[in-house]
Amino acid sequence: MKKLFTLLMMLGLCISVSAQIAPDKYWIQFTDKNNSPYSVDRPEEFLSERSIQRRVDYGIAIDSYDIPVNPSYLQAVANCGAEILHPSKWLNGVTVIASSSSVIDAIEALPFVQTTRTIENDELKQMIKEKTYFSNETLKAVGAKSVQDNDYGMALPQIEQLNGVVLHERGYLGQGMWVGICDGGYLDVDGHEVFADMRDNGRLLGTRDYVYKNGIVYTDSSHGTSCLSLMAGNVPGKYVGTAPLASYFLCRTEDVNSESLLEEYNWVSAAEFLDSLGVDVISTSLGYITFDNSQFDHVYEDADGATCAITIGSEIACSRGIMCVTSAGNEGGSDTYPYISAPADGENVFTIGAVGANGNRAYFSSIGPTYDGRIKPDVMAHGYGVTVASPGYDSYYEGSGTSFSCPVLAGMLTCFWQANKHLKPEVIREVLRLHSDRYSNPDNEYGYGITDFAAALESLSIEENDDFVIKSLISIFPNPSDGEINVELDLEGKTMVKVYNQIGKLLYNNEIDDYKVAEFTSFLTGLNEGLYLINVIGEEKNQTIKYIKY
Repeated sequence: MKKLFTLLMMLGLCISVSAQIAPDKYWIQFTDKNNSPYSVDRPEEFLSERSIQRRVDYGIAIDSYDIPVNPSYLQAVANCGAEILHPSKWLNGVTVIASSSSVIDAIEALPFVQTTRTIENDELKQMIKEKTYFSNETLKAVGAKSVQDNDYGMALPQIEQLNGVVLHERGYLGQGMWVGICDGGYLDVDGHEVFADMRDNGRLLGTRDYVYKNGIVYTDSSHGTSCLSLMAGNVPGKYVGTAPLASYFLCRTEDVNSESLLEEYNWVSAAEFLDSLGVDVISTSLGYITFDNSQFDHVYEDADGATCAITIGSEIACSRGIMCVTSAGNEGGSDTYPYISAPADGENVFTIGAVGANGNRAYFSSIGPTYDGRIKPDVMAHGYGVTVASPGYDSYYEGSGTSFSCPVLAGMLTCFWQANKHLKPEVIREVLRLHSDRYSNPDNEYGYGITDFAAALESLSIEENDDFVIKSLISIFPNPSDGEINVELDLEGKTMVKVYNQIGKLLYNNEIDDYKVAEFTSFLTGLNEGLYLINVIGEEKNQTIKYIKY
C-alpha cells in the first residue's frame, strides 16, 4: 500500500507541473517491469500465435524482454504532461514529447524512472532541409530499357549474380514467409504495377507509421518503394524480385526531413511490433552514424555491437529467432569514417555490402572491422547500377547504394530459409557464409564475398550415397550442429573414415572400430566452423556425407 500511495502522490505532482521551454523529444528509461499485468506464462496476451510458434520451433524461451512495458509506468509519465510516442519493451522505456523542462523534472522524480535523455530538438529540426539516406546513393532514369528474354526482365542481374534462379525454379519464391521492412516512405506502393500481385493476392500484410501519428506510409519518400521492389516485385517478363511470393509488412521509422536519435528508437519499437506479428525476416536499408545535432554522433568505439540503441534492438530481435538483414552503409569512400553504420555492427545482424554486376566492390560500400575486431560486412550483393521501381507511371530507375544490395540479399535469403525452415537463423547465416566466394579468406571490404545460393541449397542435401549403398554407413545428428552430436556407424568388417575440409584438405584418415567411435565423435565436435566431407569406406559399401559445423 505504501508503494501505491507513493505512486499516487507522484502522479499528483506530475499533473501540477508548470510549463517551461525545453527540447521536445526524450527517451525515458525505466528501472524494471515490476508489478506488470503481463506474464511469460500468458504470452498469447502480447504475442501472436505465429510469433509464439517461432520461439517453439527454435527452442527460444519467452522471457522478460517479451513482457510489455508496465502500462502504469506509461500512464504516470503521461500524467506528468508528456505525450507518449512509442514504448519499447526490449529497451524497457518510452519515447515522449515534452513541452517543458518541468515536465521532465517531474518524470525524473518518478521512482521507477532511471534516466531521461534528449533525443531530438524540435527547434533544430526546423532548420534542417530534406536529407538523403546515404550520401552516395543515386538514382537515374533507365528510360525504355530492353527486357531480357526471361521472366526476370530488368531484375535479372542481381539474382543471377547470387545464383538464385535455381531456388525459384525449385519452387522457393518466399511463399508463407513474412518479411518486415523499416524505411522512410513507400510512395506509390499502393499503385505501382510492380506491386500489383502482392496487393491483389493479400501479401501486403499491413503498414504502420512510427514517424507521424496515424500517418499514411505511402508519402514523403520513394526509398522504401525502391527497396521493396527488389524483393516483392512481380511482373513476369519485365521485373521479378528475389522473393516475389513472400508477404510483407511496411513500417515507416525514418523521418526523411531530419536525422535524429529518435529514429533508432522508432526502429526498435517497430521491430518489436513485427516480432509480435510473427515476421521471419526484417530488412533494414538504414544506417546511423551522424545526426543533425552532432552531440549525438556515433564514434568508432560505438560500433561494438552493444552500444547503439538500434544495434541493441537488432540483437534482441535476432535472439527472438528473427533474421535481421541490414545495409553496411555508404561511407566506404570517406577518408574520415569509412566504417559500417549502426545497426550493421551487430554480431548476429547479417550485414550486406555492395558490388557491381562485375562482382567488384562499389567504392562507397562501407567497410569493417567492428570496433571489437569482427569482420564486416558479412556478404555482398548487387548494389551498384541496380534497376529499381520508382513512383509514377510505373517507372523504373537505375540506382546505387547498399540500401539496394540489402533487399536483394534479404529476398534471396528469405527463399533459402523457406527451403530450410527447420534450421535456426544462425545456421542459415553460417551456411550462406560458407558458400560465398571469399569464405576461405574473408576481409573487411568484401566480408565472405558473394553467396552462391544454389551451392548453399545443394549443401543441405546431406546424404550423397553411391549407387551400391543399401544401408547407411554413417549418420550424424544434429547436422548442421553447433557442438554436441551423436554419430552412428555401421561397422561390419574393416571400415575406413576420411574427413576433408571444404577446400579438399584431408583432416582425418583412420580405420574405425567400436572402440574408436567415441574418439571420432570427439574429433568432429572439436572442428572449427565450416563445411566438411566425411567419406566412409566399408568392405562392400562406400558413402560420403556433408557435415556442417556452425
